[in-house]
Amino acid sequence: MILYSFRGKILKIDLTNKKISVKPLNEEIAKDFLGGAGYACHYLYDKLDQNTDPLSPENILMIMTGPLNGTFAPNTGRWVACSKSPLTGIWGESNCGSWFGAEVKKAGYDGIEIIGASEKPVYIEIRDNDIQINNAEFIWGRGTFHTTKKLKDVFGDNKGKVACIGIAGENLVKYANIISEQRAAGRTGMGAIFGSKKLKAIIAKGSNLNINVANKEKLDKAIKIARDYVKSSFATQMLGMYGTAAALDMYNVTGELPVKYHTISNWEKAGNISGVTMAETILVKQDFCHSCVIGCGRKIEIKNGKYKTEQIKGPEYETICGFGSLILNDDLESIAFLNKKCNDFGIDTISTSGVIASVIHHYNLGNINTEDTDGLTLDWGELGKVEQLLEKTIRREGLGNILAEGSNSFAEKFNINKEEIATVDNLEVTYHDSRSNYGMSIAYGIGSRGPSHNACDTYYVLMGIPLEEIGIKQIDTYKDDEEMAECCSILMDYRALYSSMIMCSFCNPLPSQNADIIQNATGLNFGLEEVKIYGERIANMKRMFNVKMGLKPSDDRIPQILLNPLEVGGSAGRFPNFNKLKDLFYRYRMWNPITGLPEAKKLSALNLDF
Repeated sequence: MILYSFRGKILKIDLTNKKISVKPLNEEIAKDFLGGAGYACHYLYDKLDQNTDPLSPENILMIMTGPLNGTFAPNTGRWVACSKSPLTGIWGESNCGSWFGAEVKKAGYDGIEIIGASEKPVYIEIRDNDIQINNAEFIWGRGTFHTTKKLKDVFGDNKGKVACIGIAGENLVKYANIISEQRAAGRTGMGAIFGSKKLKAIIAKGSNLNINVANKEKLDKAIKIARDYVKSSFATQMLGMYGTAAALDMYNVTGELPVKYHTISNWEKAGNISGVTMAETILVKQDFCHSCVIGCGRKIEIKNGKYKTEQIKGPEYETICGFGSLILNDDLESIAFLNKKCNDFGIDTISTSGVIASVIHHYNLGNINTEDTDGLTLDWGELGKVEQLLEKTIRREGLGNILAEGSNSFAEKFNINKEEIATVDNLEVTYHDSRSNYGMSIAYGIGSRGPSHNACDTYYVLMGIPLEEIGIKQIDTYKDDEEMAECCSILMDYRALYSSMIMCSFCNPLPSQNADIIQNATGLNFGLEEVKIYGERIANMKRMFNVKMGLKPSDDRIPQILLNPLEVGGSAGRFPNFNKLKDLFYRYRMWNPITGLPEAKKLSALNLDF
């Protein structure tokens, strides 16, 4: 059959030999996995193994768009960077908004495969069929803001879109990210892989707007129905008005907001850093990614004071928590300032704030002292000290050289029990406390790339997102039984499908509406059954990759610091029985408890028995 809505080409860049080639999209993979992360995972499975050093030339980085990119299906302008993670050693995946993915697709490519490593700094220039590998020494050592502006000047077209790294990526900080137009492909250290390959940036501009789809008339109708449905939802309206921190006040009441490095479940100053407060103080306007109908992004401006800044991208919920409630800082302007610095340095705000909070926490417990902190005395909410730790980390100076390796390396250096460090698979957890929503313990303990709120977002879906069509019911968030395990399994599959389409997880048309869009775009026979099967196939492919990289069932865990019952707040006295949930989850998914792999019967049913 003919596969529509793809460009049919992958751009391959060999940085060692400075060779540029174009190879056909593997349509067999695309038919079973679509594009995005699913395609990348299947492709990389045979090419990487447990012995592949993530920061070596042998590691491969895939930057992928999705089949719906360019169709203007709602919130599908995203792109994803995939590889073996230098932080976790397992599946690395960083999803990003902005407009960069759309330009790659318009230039004629479904993705970019980057192999090898350059001896000197370079950047890649994509202008339709004109591809160049250029010297980047003039921007090496500079931040992402300067790099983006300078590259557009050199490119000669401000409509070119940039994906680049900052100083953190150059210095191989293991949770460095890739920044595109002030949006971040954060988590799992894809920026460090850029740095290891001496790849400073990619700038892309395409001119081919025509996506060849299976049935344009039906697709346009399906897209309109889905866009109208999403725009009418209460969640969309709240995200548009108040951004991703819209529910922060509610999370503070329910106990979902992490406070003081996950040791408190309620904070009287939380309202000072909420999305509502941002809207009332420093918000200028909404910010939209390509094809977005929600506009959860914030454009802010601080006109006076210590943190005065021109109009920039405002902090998201996770950043506000990490540099706010997690370290007891209620100064919203300072959080915006730290967010700007992290984006310019090119470093993940979740891991960065998690690492710094762990240092402050264990300093105050007496587990480390000023001899360990380069002379710094640390207390909660001391922004000057936080900034100093950030600067040390991105430059790998003193204690920062240890922090650049992540929270677990910090714990190992100072003999701190890993049960008192909020990480799973060496990745810092995100900021939706599982004591408030038990399903998040599966998202954190058994995630495909380590702990991720986007891979299984029960905190969001169980608030009322209608996914009954695929078997997800509205259940009590405090369940740790078969019903919760089933809910998490189905949702993890569905979000795996999202990672291949690629669609923003805040955008939730009915699953049947997504199926109509995929079918009329690609020409694949796609109904609700395919929605479930494709998602399950993609999710299990990621699991197979992780086991091949050395992941064991014992690595599926939740550290004790996230299970200690808290005394006050909405989740007081509560904690999930993770081991019970894990066992039920394994059984529902037909995963072998000894190997961690899907059983042979499951692999065969999903066409994964290759």
